[in-house]
Amino acid sequence: MLVPKLVTTLKDYNREQFSRDLLAGVIVGIVALPLAIAFAIASGVSPERGLYTAIVAGFLISALGGSRVQIGGPTGAFVVIVSGIVAQYGVDGLVLATLMAGFIIVAFGLLRWGGAIKFIPYPVTIGFTSGIALIIFSSQIRDLLGLEMTAVPAPFVAKWGAYVRAFDSVNPWAFVVAIATLAIIVAWPKVSRRIPGPFVALIATTLLVQLLHLPVETIGARFGEIHAGLPRPTLPVITLERMRVLAAPAFTIALLAAIESLLSAVVADGMIGGRHRSNMELVAQGIANIASPLFGGMPATGAIARTATNVKNGGRTPVAGMTHALTLLFITLFFGRWAALIPLATLAAILVVVAFHMSEWRTFASEFRAPKSDVAVLLTTFLLTVLVDLTVAIEVGMVLAAFLFMRRMAEVTNISVLTHEFTDPIDDFEHDPNAVRRRAIPEGVQVYEITGTFFFGAAETFKDRVSRIAGQPKVLILRMRHAQQAGGDPGRAVGRPRAARRRPRAIRAVR
Repeated sequence: MLVPKLVTTLKDYNREQFSRDLLAGVIVGIVALPLAIAFAIASGVSPERGLYTAIVAGFLISALGGSRVQIGGPTGAFVVIVSGIVAQYGVDGLVLATLMAGFIIVAFGLLRWGGAIKFIPYPVTIGFTSGIALIIFSSQIRDLLGLEMTAVPAPFVAKWGAYVRAFDSVNPWAFVVAIATLAIIVAWPKVSRRIPGPFVALIATTLLVQLLHLPVETIGARFGEIHAGLPRPTLPVITLERMRVLAAPAFTIALLAAIESLLSAVVADGMIGGRHRSNMELVAQGIANIASPLFGGMPATGAIARTATNVKNGGRTPVAGMTHALTLLFITLFFGRWAALIPLATLAAILVVVAFHMSEWRTFASEFRAPKSDVAVLLTTFLLTVLVDLTVAIEVGMVLAAFLFMRRMAEVTNISVLTHEFTDPIDDFEHDPNAVRRRAIPEGVQVYEITGTFFFGAAETFKDRVSRIAGQPKVLILRMRHAQQAGGDPGRAVGRPRAARRRPRAIRAVR
């Protein structure tokens, strides 16, 4: 049902819930402020682009989405993709790729593919999520230690090599600011859970650096003045050649945005005991990713941590998410210029915390107790994400998972010869009115029964089984009363064109 949750929730809305949503939205907006800036900088774009994304996309995702409490905006999952696109195609390439991804996500929703996203194998999801977390952590070492580097190599191994060579330029004051930030984030929940720890750390360390005049690099020192307010919407240069080149990055953005948003919506459902509308959520995510680049923003999706913060603070309708976006707009308009004073070491420490939670290292470690095939998919996806490219990791991971799925389906499809019923005890089949022993089976006829899903993988198993028969039978009968096509029901004919279902003389399929 393509109806936004906002329409449903406003039918029985009241003043008490509005107060809760308002408070939750303001708190989430404060939480999102340092994250939006940090994700933009880590992605290789100016800090205000992260704010534009959180404002525009965050508002649309809540207003049009299929979840009651989803909070949208820039997330750590996109850092790797965005930085790669910016490095190769520039900011204009990122804008066009995000715009294309938005239309792809809308198509996902209109085609009712929301339910299909959940079938993406868990090892693939964990593999690239953990890989992204490691890359985010690696990208923050420069600012965390205040290293004097003109540029940081993009490849993982080369990046750490550059860090080692520049280690003698460590800025101890930057490291002190980073440690102070981490300490505040860890300790602050014991003081208050109402005010977000990252926001407190941001304010405290910024004041510390400015009052003590510490020699630490700030946002303003690297990026210049922060522009307050939203820019006018502009279209990028669109050509068929550019669209062709950016098709793969756009599809990667679309797939990752769809996965992240629906995962976040599922987590939120578990917290509030609700049920989201997956297809409407995809349409909203697509529209948000169409609008965001027009205002200079980045790719956006559902943010699990901010969504959880919204729920914990009483948000129960999309009004909270819309308030979060308006809060960020207010901060940007009236306090945006002060963002230039924020130390980069502070943002690096915040992203280190994000990477730690994003890594899900306990889940990653527990996957090693899974079957070896799952471990292979997990490690392949993880290593390709870290050492090669996220796009390649997702593509290879999905292909590997598909092959493993087909292999398992072929293994669980049971193909057995039934002619043995004539020699087996009668009692085993006396309760089956359709037992083969009750039929007249001429000499030279062999009967096989197929149980389970019958597709080309199982067909190869059947072919191998038949080839082992000593002496080829004159007639081969396939009994398919318990067979089903992939995605079909037991007893239905195997999915072939109607014209191809004619019974050959030598091989027959019976139920």
